[in-house]
Amino acid sequence: MIYTTTISEILESKGTKVWGVTPESSVFDAIQLMSDKNIGAVAVIQNGQLVGILTERDYTRKVVLQGKASKSTQVREIISGQIISVTPEHTVEECLRLMTVHRIRHLPVMEGNTIAGMVSIGDLVNSIISAQQSTIEQLQTYINGVPG
Repeated sequence: MIYTTTISEILESKGTKVWGVTPESSVFDAIQLMSDKNIGAVAVIQNGQLVGILTERDYTRKVVLQGKASKSTQVREIISGQIISVTPEHTVEECLRLMTVHRIRHLPVMEGNTIAGMVSIGDLVNSIISAQQSTIEQLQTYINGVPG
């Protein structure tokens, strides 16, 4: 089954709010923000530009497992330089492929140099479940016949 839902459609229902921190922020503050907002990643923004993504996985692997202190470690010390992003025109299927290839769970959505939103693997899975449910309902209607 091919999923043609676009990221712009997901952002329409999910919203475009992106929570962010600066590279100079402490890792503790970033993790606190993730906890407060119940999210798994934050954008790292400097001078209005996206410079990275900080995830819970980054925290566990680059702070906890290395014995660093989250209050004295800056975000810049643990983010990777590579940013994998998508546009609102990307499809759910394209995003899932990117996430699988790069082994990531969050994708910033970019319009030019501006961050327009963020999608997680959970957002994409929810979209697929919704599409499948719609297909099931259509097939049930077809099988049972449409009253007329």
